[in-house]
Amino acid sequence: MLPRPHPADSPSERLAALAAKVRADPTLVYARSEDSDEHGTPRRRFRLPRVPRRGLLALGVAVACTVIGLGSWWQSPAAEPAPALALVSTTAPAPELVVNVVGEVTTPGLVTVTSGARVADAVRLAGGIKPGTDLHNLNLARKLTDGEQIAVGIPPPAGPAAVPSKLDLNSATASELDALPGVGPVTAQRIVDHRTRKGPFASVDQLREVEGIGDSKLAKLADLVHT
Repeated sequence: MLPRPHPADSPSERLAALAAKVRADPTLVYARSEDSDEHGTPRRRFRLPRVPRRGLLALGVAVACTVIGLGSWWQSPAAEPAPALALVSTTAPAPELVVNVVGEVTTPGLVTVTSGARVADAVRLAGGIKPGTDLHNLNLARKLTDGEQIAVGIPPPAGPAAVPSKLDLNSATASELDALPGVGPVTAQRIVDHRTRKGPFASVDQLREVEGIGDSKLAKLADLVHT
């Protein structure tokens, strides 16, 4: 009859001893019971250190966010370039001028031109100048002003006639006196002789003292001479 094995060599005692070693060294893991002395020396196995549950949860959330972000970026449409804006001109249009063209043109009347236009532009809009028209007094290069009148081939109106200055009876020569209406060379010389003998005339009425000058002739000379 075979002897009974020692209780210390029972499988339960060996498992208890192995568990005590694992608790003492958490980095070591021993083989199962089949890897015990019956099959040779137990083998050591290394395992990764344990990660806390909170760390695993944070790592999982980070990985999930990364995957979702990459998926959104991959599926998002490519950005389209902004359409080019059309250039809008801010320059104000030139004001218009209205002028009146009269005279030797085909269609005289009102014409409308832009600011800065010349006389030639207004004449062209009036149909052009008639053949043979004298343009001596018309400056075609002059700039126009609003409301003016352009006279083509019409001479400018004459200015007021110059009023001849009155002739001084005390300083006029015989020739100047002879030019007066109704005064001939003889009467002119008498006027000169009169002032030489009797001194300067004090008034125009003293011409009655000159031979050949009566009231009718004096009336004609009253506005032409003075003393």
